[in-house]
Amino acid sequence: MNDYGPATYGDRIAEIYDQFHPGAGDATAQLRALAALAGRGDALELGIGTGRVALPLAERGVAVHGVDASEAMIDKLRAKPGGASIPVTIGDFAEVPVDGTFALIFAVFNTFFALTTQDAQVRCFRRAAEHLADGGVFLIEVFVPDPARFVRGQSVGVTNLESERVTLDVARHDPLHQRVDSRHLVLSESGIRTYPVQLRYAWPAELDLMARLAGLRLRERWSNWTGAPFTAGLLPLGDPTAAAAERAVTLANISLAALNTFLAARSRPDASAPSPGIPTGDGRDGAGTSDEPPGSG
Repeated sequence: MNDYGPATYGDRIAEIYDQFHPGAGDATAQLRALAALAGRGDALELGIGTGRVALPLAERGVAVHGVDASEAMIDKLRAKPGGASIPVTIGDFAEVPVDGTFALIFAVFNTFFALTTQDAQVRCFRRAAEHLADGGVFLIEVFVPDPARFVRGQSVGVTNLESERVTLDVARHDPLHQRVDSRHLVLSESGIRTYPVQLRYAWPAELDLMARLAGLRLRERWSNWTGAPFTAGLLPLGDPTAAAAERAVTLANISLAALNTFLAARSRPDASAPSPGIPTGDGRDGAGTSDEPPGSG
């Protein structure tokens, strides 16, 4: 698909996005962690989409801003209660095209991999670093790459099977450029609908290097939103039965003190970067802690 651009995915899938991606199972833990990392500062979501994370996060008292290339997705956000009050910039989130600084900049549910070139991903790290407030955090949630799931460079799988509808994922893998071009296919009595998805995955070590190039360093890497450590046992290592579906939650921040130390906070030279640990709330919990997963964006 030669005309695939930053807005293509959202523009094509906006009509069914919230049905297609009802959310993750640990939404309460996710919102608690994000709220704790934002503290009393503002948060910026890259790829805010229909607001499935931003809206419940705002209900917790966090001042949430967003960036998204798809006006169709933002229309869905605006139609939801509270959606009209969230400031959103339309644009390519690789550029982080906003003014001001933020305590938390985040991209969840593999959204960072929607940047389909290494250059764009490196640029996003750099631009995010420029918009972090003192002590700010850049957080991304992404899957662990598992090339073993592709046979002869391709895969076909059933993701949903209902009495009147079947959903398939068809994908082609380019290991040289770490690219996956895929289509969600929805087959029903009314016909066939296709929704294109393109992504470029990156390994944890590559993400860490991108952070260092932006003057950031890794602070923590979790395997889930409760703060469980990310360990080598979570890497697929060519075993299709391994935990390939695990996502790594990566925290990276700026260091003004020593740019080559991979420090976890944008801090004064005499300040150390505190670890957030496993967030337990920051006084916002009374604003709502739904067990229903909002998903991402």
